Amino acid sequence: MDELGPILRALSDHPLPFIGGFFSGLFRVSPNEDPVKNWLAEQMGKPSTASSPSSPNSSNGKGPQTISID
Repeated sequence: MDELGPILRALSDHPLPFIGGFFSGLFRVSPNEDPVKNWLAEQMGKPSTASSPSSPNSSNGKGPQTISID
């Protein structure tokens, strides 16, 4: 029961963001992809940008990636 304490505390302190984060993880929804990115920008009152920053560590949604370790 001690392991569930922080989770239950987060749920009781901020139930809506916790549930939203839980379901976005469950359905693998990324806040950096359309249409979620545009909706979040509208909710925050910020203009959305057409391009998203890309990095070598970003996921392209095609499953596991391979890496090489020397």
